[in-house]
Amino acid sequence: MNDYSSGTQATVLILFTTLVTVTLLMCVMAGPDRDDLTNFYTGYLTLTPFQNGLAIAGDYISAATVLSTTGIVALAGYDGYVLAVSTALSLVLLMFLLAEPLRNAGRFTMGDVLARNMPGRAVRIAACVVTLSATLPFLVVQLSGAGSLLTFILDLPHVAGARTACIVIIGSLMIIYAALGGMKGTALIQMIKIVILLFTSAVVAALVLNRFGWSPGNVLRAAQHGSGAGPAFLQQGLQLGTSAVDRLDFIGLQITVVLGVACLPHITMRLYSARDVPAVRRSMSWAVGTVTTFCLLVIIMGTGAAALVGSQYITAADPQGRTSVLMLSQVLGGAHGSAGTTILYSAVAGMVFITLLSSVAGMTLAAASSLAHDLFAHAARRGHVDPRTEMTVAAWTSVAVGTLAIGLSTLVQDWNVGVLTTLAICIGASAVAPALTYSLFWRGFTRSGLLASLYGGAACALLLMVFSKAVSGTPSAVFPNADFDLFPMQSTGLVSVPFGYLAGWLGSRLDHRRRAADSLENRRLYEESEARLLAAAE
Repeated sequence: MNDYSSGTQATVLILFTTLVTVTLLMCVMAGPDRDDLTNFYTGYLTLTPFQNGLAIAGDYISAATVLSTTGIVALAGYDGYVLAVSTALSLVLLMFLLAEPLRNAGRFTMGDVLARNMPGRAVRIAACVVTLSATLPFLVVQLSGAGSLLTFILDLPHVAGARTACIVIIGSLMIIYAALGGMKGTALIQMIKIVILLFTSAVVAALVLNRFGWSPGNVLRAAQHGSGAGPAFLQQGLQLGTSAVDRLDFIGLQITVVLGVACLPHITMRLYSARDVPAVRRSMSWAVGTVTTFCLLVIIMGTGAAALVGSQYITAADPQGRTSVLMLSQVLGGAHGSAGTTILYSAVAGMVFITLLSSVAGMTLAAASSLAHDLFAHAARRGHVDPRTEMTVAAWTSVAVGTLAIGLSTLVQDWNVGVLTTLAICIGASAVAPALTYSLFWRGFTRSGLLASLYGGAACALLLMVFSKAVSGTPSAVFPNADFDLFPMQSTGLVSVPFGYLAGWLGSRLDHRRRAADSLENRRLYEESEARLLAAAE
Protein backbone atom coordinates (compact mmCIF):
# COMPACT_ATOMS: atom_id res chain seq x y z
CA MET A 1 0.00 0.00 0.00
CA ASN A 2 1.06 3.56 -0.63
CA ASP A 3 1.65 5.99 2.19
CA TYR A 4 0.10 9.41 1.81
CA SER A 5 -2.76 11.45 3.22
CA SER A 6 -6.37 11.54 2.07
CA GLY A 7 -5.76 15.11 0.92
CA THR A 8 -3.11 13.90 -1.50
CA GLN A 9 -5.45 11.21 -2.78
CA ALA A 10 -8.20 13.79 -3.37
CA THR A 11 -5.76 16.08 -5.18
CA VAL A 12 -4.65 13.21 -7.44
CA LEU A 13 -8.26 12.32 -8.28
CA ILE A 14 -9.09 15.94 -9.11
CA LEU A 15 -6.01 16.18 -11.33
CA PHE A 16 -6.85 12.94 -13.14
CA THR A 17 -10.43 14.10 -13.75
CA THR A 18 -9.20 17.42 -15.10
CA LEU A 19 -6.73 15.76 -17.47
CA VAL A 20 -9.36 13.37 -18.82
CA THR A 21 -11.90 16.19 -19.31
CA VAL A 22 -9.47 18.49 -21.10
CA THR A 23 -8.00 15.81 -23.36
CA LEU A 24 -11.42 14.41 -24.31
CA LEU A 25 -12.67 17.90 -25.14
CA MET A 26 -9.63 18.55 -27.33
CA CYS A 27 -10.09 15.22 -29.12
CA VAL A 28 -13.72 16.01 -29.92
CA MET A 29 -12.89 19.53 -31.13
CA ALA A 30 -9.96 18.37 -33.26
CA GLY A 31 -11.67 15.25 -34.56
CA PRO A 32 -11.88 14.79 -38.34
CA ASP A 33 -14.96 14.97 -40.53
CA ARG A 34 -16.61 11.61 -41.05
CA ASP A 35 -15.69 11.41 -44.76
CA ASP A 36 -12.23 13.03 -44.76
CA LEU A 37 -9.44 10.45 -44.78
CA THR A 38 -6.64 13.00 -45.09
CA ASN A 39 -7.84 14.75 -41.97
CA PHE A 40 -8.14 11.49 -40.02
CA TYR A 41 -4.74 10.06 -41.02
CA THR A 42 -2.64 13.25 -41.25
CA GLY A 43 -4.63 16.04 -39.58
CA TYR A 44 -4.72 17.98 -42.89
CA LEU A 45 -0.93 18.43 -42.57
CA THR A 46 -1.70 21.53 -40.48
CA LEU A 47 0.69 20.91 -37.59
CA THR A 48 3.70 23.21 -37.46
CA PRO A 49 7.16 21.60 -37.26
CA PHE A 50 7.31 22.50 -33.57
CA GLN A 51 3.92 20.94 -32.86
CA ASN A 52 4.66 17.86 -34.94
CA GLY A 53 8.06 17.49 -33.26
CA LEU A 54 6.42 17.51 -29.84
CA ALA A 55 3.85 14.97 -31.06
CA ILE A 56 6.61 12.67 -32.39
CA ALA A 57 8.47 12.96 -29.09
CA GLY A 58 5.24 12.28 -27.19
CA ASP A 59 4.56 9.12 -29.17
CA TYR A 60 8.19 8.06 -28.85
CA ILE A 61 8.33 8.44 -25.06
CA SER A 62 6.04 5.70 -23.81
CA ALA A 63 5.18 4.73 -20.27
CA ALA A 64 7.91 2.08 -20.56
CA THR A 65 10.47 4.84 -21.11
CA VAL A 66 9.21 6.95 -18.23
CA LEU A 67 8.75 4.19 -15.67
CA SER A 68 10.74 1.11 -16.70
CA THR A 69 13.86 2.94 -17.87
CA THR A 70 13.87 5.06 -14.72
CA GLY A 71 13.54 1.87 -12.69
CA ILE A 72 16.41 0.18 -14.55
CA VAL A 73 18.61 3.22 -13.92
CA ALA A 74 17.72 3.09 -10.22
CA LEU A 75 18.36 -0.65 -9.89
CA ALA A 76 21.08 -1.33 -12.48
CA GLY A 77 22.95 1.96 -12.75
CA TYR A 78 25.30 1.79 -15.76
CA ASP A 79 23.04 -0.59 -17.69
CA GLY A 80 20.19 1.87 -17.34
CA TYR A 81 22.38 4.76 -18.45
CA VAL A 82 23.30 2.92 -21.65
CA LEU A 83 19.63 2.03 -22.27
CA ALA A 84 18.60 5.70 -21.92
CA VAL A 85 21.34 6.80 -24.34
CA SER A 86 20.37 4.05 -26.82
CA THR A 87 16.76 5.25 -26.67
CA ALA A 88 17.83 8.75 -27.72
CA LEU A 89 20.19 7.41 -30.41
CA SER A 90 17.36 5.46 -32.04
CA LEU A 91 15.50 8.67 -32.83
CA VAL A 92 18.72 10.26 -34.10
CA LEU A 93 19.11 7.32 -36.50
CA LEU A 94 15.53 7.81 -37.72
CA MET A 95 16.19 11.51 -38.24
CA PHE A 96 19.31 11.15 -40.36
CA LEU A 97 18.53 7.93 -42.26
CA LEU A 98 14.81 7.33 -42.70
CA ALA A 99 12.71 10.39 -41.84
CA GLU A 100 12.86 12.28 -45.15
CA PRO A 101 12.57 9.23 -47.46
CA LEU A 102 9.65 7.96 -45.38
CA ARG A 103 7.88 11.30 -45.70
CA ASN A 104 8.47 11.31 -49.48
CA ALA A 105 7.34 7.70 -49.94
CA GLY A 106 4.47 7.39 -47.49
CA ARG A 107 0.90 8.60 -47.41
CA PHE A 108 -0.96 7.23 -44.42
CA THR A 109 0.61 3.97 -43.18
CA MET A 110 3.74 1.83 -43.39
CA GLY A 111 1.91 -0.27 -45.99
CA ASP A 112 1.85 2.73 -48.34
CA VAL A 113 5.65 2.97 -48.15
CA LEU A 114 6.25 -0.72 -48.76
CA ALA A 115 3.65 -1.02 -51.54
CA ARG A 116 4.98 2.01 -53.41
CA ASN A 117 7.04 -0.04 -55.88
CA MET A 118 5.59 -3.43 -55.00
CA PRO A 119 1.80 -3.10 -55.07
CA GLY A 120 -0.33 -6.07 -54.23
CA ARG A 121 -2.44 -7.71 -51.55
CA ALA A 122 0.41 -9.80 -50.14
CA VAL A 123 2.50 -6.72 -49.31
CA ARG A 124 -0.44 -4.93 -47.67
CA ILE A 125 -1.37 -7.98 -45.62
CA ALA A 126 2.24 -8.47 -44.48
CA ALA A 127 2.51 -4.81 -43.47
CA CYS A 128 -0.70 -5.10 -41.44
CA VAL A 129 0.39 -8.35 -39.75
CA VAL A 130 3.75 -6.91 -38.71
CA THR A 131 2.14 -3.65 -37.55
CA LEU A 132 -0.20 -5.58 -35.27
CA SER A 133 2.65 -7.83 -34.09
CA ALA A 134 4.65 -4.78 -33.02
CA THR A 135 1.87 -2.65 -31.51
CA LEU A 136 -0.34 -5.20 -29.74
CA PRO A 137 2.38 -6.44 -27.32
CA PHE A 138 3.17 -2.82 -26.45
CA LEU A 139 -0.52 -2.15 -25.78
CA VAL A 140 -0.80 -5.16 -23.49
CA VAL A 141 2.29 -4.07 -21.53
CA GLN A 142 1.04 -0.51 -21.14
CA LEU A 143 -2.46 -1.53 -20.05
CA SER A 144 -1.43 -4.33 -17.69
CA GLY A 145 1.10 -1.98 -16.12
CA ALA A 146 -1.56 0.70 -15.83
CA GLY A 147 -3.59 -1.52 -13.52
CA SER A 148 -0.77 -1.96 -11.01
CA LEU A 149 0.43 1.63 -11.24
CA LEU A 150 -2.96 3.25 -10.80
CA THR A 151 -3.77 1.09 -7.79
CA PHE A 152 -0.44 2.25 -6.32
CA ILE A 153 -1.07 5.91 -7.18
CA LEU A 154 -4.67 5.96 -5.92
CA ASP A 155 -3.83 3.82 -2.85
CA LEU A 156 -6.36 1.16 -3.84
CA PRO A 157 -6.19 -2.45 -2.62
CA HIS A 158 -3.75 -4.31 -4.85
CA VAL A 159 -6.28 -6.97 -5.86
CA ALA A 160 -7.38 -8.26 -9.26
CA GLY A 161 -10.71 -6.41 -9.19
CA ALA A 162 -9.16 -2.98 -8.65
CA ARG A 163 -6.45 -3.57 -11.27
CA THR A 164 -9.01 -4.83 -13.79
CA ALA A 165 -11.15 -1.73 -13.27
CA CYS A 166 -8.13 0.51 -13.90
CA ILE A 167 -7.24 -1.43 -17.06
CA VAL A 168 -10.79 -1.12 -18.39
CA ILE A 169 -10.92 2.63 -17.65
CA ILE A 170 -7.60 3.39 -19.35
CA GLY A 171 -8.45 1.08 -22.26
CA SER A 172 -11.86 2.68 -22.79
CA LEU A 173 -10.33 6.14 -22.85
CA MET A 174 -7.70 5.08 -25.39
CA ILE A 175 -10.43 3.73 -27.69
CA ILE A 176 -12.29 7.03 -27.53
CA TYR A 177 -9.15 9.07 -28.23
CA ALA A 178 -8.15 6.96 -31.25
CA ALA A 179 -11.65 6.66 -32.73
CA LEU A 180 -12.69 10.30 -32.28
CA GLY A 181 -9.47 12.24 -32.44
CA GLY A 182 -7.61 10.72 -35.36
CA MET A 183 -4.09 11.93 -36.04
CA LYS A 184 -4.65 15.55 -35.03
CA GLY A 185 -6.57 14.73 -31.85
CA THR A 186 -3.97 12.27 -30.60
CA ALA A 187 -1.22 14.73 -31.60
CA LEU A 188 -2.73 17.37 -29.30
CA ILE A 189 -2.76 14.83 -26.45
CA GLN A 190 0.89 14.00 -27.14
CA MET A 191 1.79 17.69 -27.02
CA ILE A 192 0.07 18.14 -23.66
CA LYS A 193 1.78 15.00 -22.39
CA ILE A 194 5.30 16.01 -23.44
CA VAL A 195 4.99 19.50 -21.92
CA ILE A 196 3.78 18.06 -18.60
CA LEU A 197 6.44 15.35 -18.78
CA LEU A 198 9.35 17.70 -19.39
CA PHE A 199 8.27 20.27 -16.82
CA THR A 200 7.57 17.76 -14.04
CA SER A 201 10.72 15.72 -14.75
CA ALA A 202 12.84 18.89 -14.78
CA VAL A 203 11.45 19.90 -11.38
CA VAL A 204 12.14 16.44 -9.91
CA ALA A 205 15.67 16.36 -11.39
CA ALA A 206 16.40 19.85 -10.06
CA LEU A 207 15.23 18.86 -6.58
CA VAL A 208 17.49 15.79 -6.69
CA LEU A 209 20.53 17.85 -7.64
CA ASN A 210 19.65 20.53 -5.09
CA ARG A 211 19.48 17.86 -2.36
CA PHE A 212 23.15 17.03 -3.08
CA GLY A 213 24.43 20.57 -3.52
CA TRP A 214 24.21 20.41 -7.33
CA SER A 215 27.10 17.95 -7.40
CA PRO A 216 26.65 14.97 -9.78
CA GLY A 217 29.52 13.24 -7.99
CA ASN A 218 27.68 13.37 -4.68
CA VAL A 219 24.56 11.95 -6.32
CA LEU A 220 26.52 9.05 -7.84
CA ARG A 221 28.26 8.23 -4.56
CA ALA A 222 24.95 8.22 -2.70
CA ALA A 223 23.41 6.05 -5.46
CA GLN A 224 26.21 3.52 -5.14
CA HIS A 225 25.49 3.26 -1.43
CA GLY A 226 21.69 3.26 -1.77
CA SER A 227 21.70 0.60 -4.47
CA GLY A 228 23.64 -1.78 -2.27
CA ALA A 229 25.88 -2.62 -5.24
CA GLY A 230 28.74 -0.26 -4.41
CA PRO A 231 31.18 0.34 -7.30
CA ALA A 232 29.31 -2.26 -9.41
CA PHE A 233 26.51 0.32 -9.79
CA LEU A 234 28.70 2.14 -12.32
CA GLN A 235 29.77 -1.02 -14.14
CA GLN A 236 28.01 -3.13 -16.75
CA GLY A 237 26.31 -6.28 -15.52
CA LEU A 238 23.68 -5.53 -12.86
CA GLN A 239 20.77 -5.94 -15.27
CA LEU A 240 21.73 -8.98 -17.35
CA GLY A 241 24.90 -10.37 -15.76
CA THR A 242 28.63 -10.33 -16.42
CA SER A 243 29.35 -13.63 -18.22
CA ALA A 244 30.39 -13.68 -21.87
CA VAL A 245 26.86 -14.61 -22.98
CA ASP A 246 25.36 -11.91 -20.77
CA ARG A 247 27.65 -9.30 -22.28
CA LEU A 248 26.62 -10.38 -25.78
CA ASP A 249 22.99 -10.19 -24.64
CA PHE A 250 23.59 -6.64 -23.41
CA ILE A 251 25.13 -5.63 -26.76
CA GLY A 252 22.26 -7.25 -28.63
CA LEU A 253 19.71 -5.40 -26.52
CA GLN A 254 21.29 -2.03 -27.28
CA ILE A 255 21.45 -2.80 -31.02
CA THR A 256 17.80 -3.79 -30.90
CA VAL A 257 16.79 -0.58 -29.12
CA VAL A 258 18.75 1.65 -31.52
CA LEU A 259 17.33 -0.03 -34.63
CA GLY A 260 13.88 -0.96 -33.43
CA VAL A 261 12.27 1.72 -31.28
CA ALA A 262 12.15 4.49 -33.88
CA CYS A 263 10.95 2.06 -36.60
CA LEU A 264 7.81 1.06 -34.73
CA PRO A 265 4.70 1.85 -36.84
CA HIS A 266 3.13 4.32 -34.40
CA ILE A 267 6.35 6.41 -34.57
CA THR A 268 6.85 6.40 -38.35
CA MET A 269 3.16 7.20 -38.85
CA ARG A 270 3.75 10.67 -37.35
CA LEU A 271 6.15 11.56 -40.18
CA TYR A 272 3.36 11.50 -42.76
CA SER A 273 1.60 14.42 -41.04
CA ALA A 274 4.45 16.85 -41.91
CA ARG A 275 3.67 19.22 -44.79
CA ASP A 276 6.90 18.70 -46.73
CA VAL A 277 10.53 17.64 -46.39
CA PRO A 278 11.77 20.85 -44.70
CA ALA A 279 8.91 20.51 -42.24
CA VAL A 280 9.76 16.90 -41.40
CA ARG A 281 13.42 17.87 -41.00
CA ARG A 282 12.57 20.61 -38.51
CA SER A 283 10.03 18.36 -36.78
CA MET A 284 12.68 15.71 -36.22
CA SER A 285 15.09 18.33 -34.87
CA TRP A 286 12.53 19.34 -32.23
CA ALA A 287 11.74 15.69 -31.47
CA VAL A 288 15.38 14.66 -31.06
CA GLY A 289 16.13 17.63 -28.81
CA THR A 290 13.09 16.91 -26.67
CA VAL A 291 13.77 13.17 -26.33
CA THR A 292 17.46 13.70 -25.59
CA THR A 293 16.61 16.19 -22.86
CA PHE A 294 14.11 13.81 -21.33
CA CYS A 295 16.54 10.87 -21.39
CA LEU A 296 19.03 13.03 -19.47
CA LEU A 297 16.32 13.80 -16.91
CA VAL A 298 15.51 10.06 -16.66
CA ILE A 299 19.16 9.36 -15.78
CA ILE A 300 19.09 12.02 -13.05
CA MET A 301 15.74 10.83 -11.63
CA GLY A 302 16.75 7.16 -11.67
CA THR A 303 20.07 7.89 -9.99
CA GLY A 304 18.27 10.09 -7.46
CA ALA A 305 15.83 7.27 -6.69
CA ALA A 306 18.74 4.91 -5.99
CA ALA A 307 20.36 7.53 -3.76
CA LEU A 308 17.32 8.74 -1.80
CA VAL A 309 14.90 5.80 -1.82
CA GLY A 310 17.24 2.81 -2.06
CA SER A 311 16.94 -0.37 -4.09
CA GLN A 312 15.54 -2.35 -1.16
CA TYR A 313 12.43 -0.18 -0.88
CA ILE A 314 12.08 0.18 -4.66
CA THR A 315 12.06 -3.57 -5.30
CA ALA A 316 9.73 -4.15 -2.36
CA ALA A 317 7.13 -1.92 -4.06
CA ASP A 318 7.78 -3.29 -7.57
CA PRO A 319 10.52 -5.78 -8.58
CA GLN A 320 11.02 -3.98 -11.91
CA GLY A 321 11.33 -0.57 -10.22
CA ARG A 322 8.47 1.02 -12.16
CA THR A 323 7.27 2.98 -9.11
CA SER A 324 10.72 4.46 -8.37
CA VAL A 325 9.92 7.94 -9.69
CA LEU A 326 6.70 8.03 -7.62
CA MET A 327 8.55 6.99 -4.48
CA LEU A 328 11.24 9.57 -5.24
CA SER A 329 8.64 12.35 -5.35
CA GLN A 330 7.42 11.35 -1.87
CA VAL A 331 10.94 11.65 -0.48
CA LEU A 332 11.65 14.98 -2.20
CA GLY A 333 8.35 16.58 -1.19
CA GLY A 334 9.30 16.99 2.45
CA ALA A 335 7.45 15.87 5.57
CA HIS A 336 4.69 13.30 5.28
CA GLY A 337 1.35 14.97 4.50
CA SER A 338 2.94 18.38 3.83
CA ALA A 339 1.85 20.67 1.02
CA GLY A 340 5.12 20.08 -0.80
CA THR A 341 4.66 16.31 -0.77
CA THR A 342 1.04 16.63 -1.93
CA ILE A 343 1.89 18.96 -4.83
CA LEU A 344 4.96 17.09 -6.04
CA TYR A 345 3.44 13.62 -5.76
CA SER A 346 0.25 14.76 -7.50
CA ALA A 347 2.27 16.31 -10.32
CA VAL A 348 4.30 13.13 -10.86
CA ALA A 349 1.15 11.00 -10.66
CA GLY A 350 -0.51 13.23 -13.27
CA MET A 351 2.59 12.88 -15.46
CA VAL A 352 2.37 9.08 -15.25
CA PHE A 353 -1.38 9.11 -15.92
CA ILE A 354 -1.23 11.29 -19.04
CA THR A 355 1.73 9.24 -20.30
CA LEU A 356 -0.28 6.02 -20.01
CA LEU A 357 -3.27 7.57 -21.77
CA SER A 358 -1.36 9.11 -24.67
CA SER A 359 0.92 6.12 -25.26
CA VAL A 360 -1.86 3.61 -25.70
CA ALA A 361 -3.94 6.03 -27.82
CA GLY A 362 -1.14 6.46 -30.38
CA MET A 363 -0.52 2.72 -30.64
CA THR A 364 -4.24 1.98 -31.01
CA LEU A 365 -4.51 4.54 -33.82
CA ALA A 366 -1.56 2.98 -35.69
CA ALA A 367 -3.00 -0.54 -35.44
CA ALA A 368 -6.51 0.56 -36.42
CA SER A 369 -5.21 2.63 -39.36
CA SER A 370 -3.29 -0.34 -40.74
CA LEU A 371 -6.31 -2.62 -40.43
CA ALA A 372 -8.64 -0.11 -42.09
CA HIS A 373 -6.30 1.25 -44.76
CA ASP A 374 -3.97 -1.65 -45.63
CA LEU A 375 -6.14 -4.67 -44.94
CA PHE A 376 -9.71 -3.48 -45.62
CA ALA A 377 -9.35 -0.70 -48.18
CA HIS A 378 -6.50 -2.14 -50.27
CA ALA A 379 -6.06 -5.86 -49.61
CA ALA A 380 -9.78 -6.69 -49.43
CA ARG A 381 -11.31 -4.02 -51.70
CA ARG A 382 -8.23 -3.14 -53.81
CA GLY A 383 -8.50 0.56 -52.95
CA HIS A 384 -12.08 1.01 -54.21
CA VAL A 385 -13.60 2.09 -50.91
CA ASP A 386 -15.67 5.15 -50.12
CA PRO A 387 -13.82 7.48 -47.68
CA ARG A 388 -16.76 7.48 -45.29
CA THR A 389 -16.73 3.68 -45.24
CA GLU A 390 -13.00 3.55 -44.54
CA MET A 391 -13.41 6.11 -41.76
CA THR A 392 -16.17 4.01 -40.21
CA VAL A 393 -14.02 0.89 -40.45
CA ALA A 394 -11.09 2.75 -38.84
CA ALA A 395 -13.31 3.80 -35.92
CA TRP A 396 -14.64 0.29 -35.36
CA THR A 397 -11.21 -1.31 -35.71
CA SER A 398 -10.05 1.07 -32.95
CA VAL A 399 -12.79 -0.42 -30.80
CA ALA A 400 -11.80 -3.97 -31.80
CA VAL A 401 -8.07 -3.47 -31.19
CA GLY A 402 -8.73 -1.72 -27.90
CA THR A 403 -11.14 -4.39 -26.70
CA LEU A 404 -8.68 -7.15 -27.59
CA ALA A 405 -5.87 -5.32 -25.78
CA ILE A 406 -8.06 -4.82 -22.69
CA GLY A 407 -9.00 -8.50 -22.63
CA LEU A 408 -5.41 -9.71 -23.01
CA SER A 409 -4.15 -7.23 -20.41
CA THR A 410 -6.72 -8.44 -17.91
CA LEU A 411 -5.70 -12.06 -18.46
CA VAL A 412 -1.95 -11.45 -18.01
CA GLN A 413 -2.06 -8.75 -15.32
CA ASP A 414 -0.37 -11.06 -12.81
CA TRP A 415 2.47 -11.99 -15.18
CA ASN A 416 5.79 -10.26 -15.68
CA VAL A 417 4.89 -8.95 -19.14
CA GLY A 418 7.94 -6.73 -19.59
CA VAL A 419 9.15 -9.33 -22.08
CA LEU A 420 6.45 -8.11 -24.48
CA THR A 421 8.15 -4.72 -24.68
CA THR A 422 11.37 -6.45 -25.71
CA LEU A 423 9.43 -8.55 -28.22
CA ALA A 424 7.83 -5.49 -29.85
CA ILE A 425 11.17 -3.70 -30.15
CA CYS A 426 12.80 -6.87 -31.55
CA ILE A 427 10.09 -7.10 -34.23
CA GLY A 428 10.70 -3.46 -35.08
CA ALA A 429 14.44 -4.05 -35.44
CA SER A 430 14.24 -7.49 -37.10
CA ALA A 431 11.32 -7.03 -39.50
CA VAL A 432 10.35 -3.37 -39.93
CA ALA A 433 13.87 -1.90 -40.07
CA PRO A 434 15.16 -4.30 -42.77
CA ALA A 435 11.99 -3.89 -44.85
CA LEU A 436 12.13 -0.09 -44.71
CA THR A 437 15.86 0.31 -45.35
CA TYR A 438 15.87 -2.15 -48.26
CA SER A 439 12.69 -0.68 -49.74
CA LEU A 440 13.98 2.88 -49.53
CA PHE A 441 17.62 2.41 -50.54
CA TRP A 442 18.09 -0.80 -52.58
CA ARG A 443 17.09 -0.89 -56.23
CA GLY A 444 17.26 -4.67 -56.34
CA PHE A 445 14.77 -5.25 -53.53
CA THR A 446 11.82 -7.40 -54.67
CA ARG A 447 8.44 -8.46 -53.39
CA SER A 448 9.76 -11.85 -52.28
CA GLY A 449 12.59 -10.17 -50.40
CA LEU A 450 10.12 -7.81 -48.74
CA LEU A 451 7.85 -10.62 -47.59
CA ALA A 452 10.86 -12.65 -46.42
CA SER A 453 12.21 -9.78 -44.31
CA LEU A 454 8.80 -8.97 -42.79
CA TYR A 455 7.61 -12.48 -42.02
CA GLY A 456 11.08 -13.99 -41.50
CA GLY A 457 12.33 -11.27 -39.15
CA ALA A 458 9.12 -11.23 -37.10
CA ALA A 459 8.92 -15.03 -36.89
CA CYS A 460 12.57 -15.34 -35.89
CA ALA A 461 12.17 -12.75 -33.12
CA LEU A 462 8.98 -14.40 -31.84
CA LEU A 463 10.38 -17.94 -31.92
CA LEU A 464 13.62 -17.05 -30.16
CA MET A 465 11.76 -14.97 -27.57
CA VAL A 466 9.48 -17.90 -26.68
CA PHE A 467 12.53 -20.05 -25.92
CA SER A 468 14.58 -17.29 -24.27
CA LYS A 469 15.61 -16.73 -20.66
CA ALA A 470 13.05 -13.93 -20.44
CA VAL A 471 10.17 -16.42 -20.74
CA SER A 472 11.45 -19.35 -18.63
CA GLY A 473 14.37 -20.62 -16.62
CA THR A 474 15.07 -17.59 -14.40
CA PRO A 475 13.33 -16.16 -11.28
CA SER A 476 12.33 -13.00 -13.18
CA ALA A 477 10.96 -14.85 -16.22
CA VAL A 478 7.31 -14.97 -17.25
CA PHE A 479 7.19 -18.64 -16.21
CA PRO A 480 9.86 -18.90 -13.50
CA ASN A 481 8.98 -22.49 -12.60
CA ALA A 482 9.29 -23.77 -16.17
CA ASP A 483 12.53 -24.52 -17.96
CA PHE A 484 12.51 -24.47 -21.78
CA ASP A 485 15.02 -21.66 -22.31
CA LEU A 486 16.87 -23.07 -25.32
CA PHE A 487 18.03 -19.58 -26.36
CA PRO A 488 20.48 -18.31 -23.71
CA MET A 489 19.62 -14.60 -23.98
CA GLN A 490 16.79 -12.28 -22.97
CA SER A 491 16.89 -10.23 -26.18
CA THR A 492 16.78 -11.79 -29.65
CA GLY A 493 18.35 -8.90 -31.54
CA LEU A 494 21.83 -10.34 -31.91
CA VAL A 495 20.38 -13.17 -34.03
CA SER A 496 17.01 -11.93 -35.32
CA VAL A 497 18.24 -8.58 -36.71
CA PRO A 498 20.90 -10.14 -38.99
CA PHE A 499 18.36 -12.84 -39.90
CA GLY A 500 15.81 -10.22 -41.02
CA TYR A 501 18.35 -8.46 -43.24
CA LEU A 502 19.67 -11.77 -44.60
CA ALA A 503 16.15 -13.01 -45.37
CA GLY A 504 15.39 -9.83 -47.34
CA TRP A 505 18.63 -10.06 -49.31
CA LEU A 506 18.34 -13.79 -49.99
CA GLY A 507 14.68 -13.54 -51.00
CA SER A 508 15.49 -10.78 -53.47
CA ARG A 509 18.46 -12.63 -54.97
CA LEU A 510 16.43 -15.80 -55.47
CA ASP A 511 13.60 -13.73 -56.92
CA HIS A 512 15.97 -12.23 -59.50
CA ARG A 513 16.83 -15.72 -60.73
CA ARG A 514 13.27 -17.05 -60.80
CA ARG A 515 11.35 -14.04 -62.13
CA ALA A 516 13.74 -11.80 -63.94
CA ALA A 517 10.97 -9.80 -65.63
CA ASP A 518 9.21 -8.93 -62.37
CA SER A 519 12.55 -8.00 -60.77
CA LEU A 520 13.37 -5.66 -63.63
CA GLU A 521 9.94 -4.06 -63.27
CA ASN A 522 10.50 -3.48 -59.54
CA ARG A 523 13.88 -1.94 -60.31
CA ARG A 524 12.35 0.32 -62.98
CA LEU A 525 9.65 1.54 -60.61
CA TYR A 526 12.25 2.31 -57.95
CA GLU A 527 14.49 4.22 -60.36
CA GLU A 528 11.57 6.30 -61.60
CA SER A 529 10.80 7.49 -58.06
CA GLU A 530 14.36 7.50 -56.69
CA ALA A 531 14.98 11.23 -57.13
CA ARG A 532 11.77 12.20 -55.40
CA LEU A 533 12.21 9.55 -52.72
CA LEU A 534 15.72 10.50 -51.65
CA ALA A 535 15.87 14.20 -52.55
CA ALA A 536 12.20 15.25 -52.89
CA ALA A 537 12.92 16.17 -56.53
CA GLU A 538 10.11 16.08 -59.05
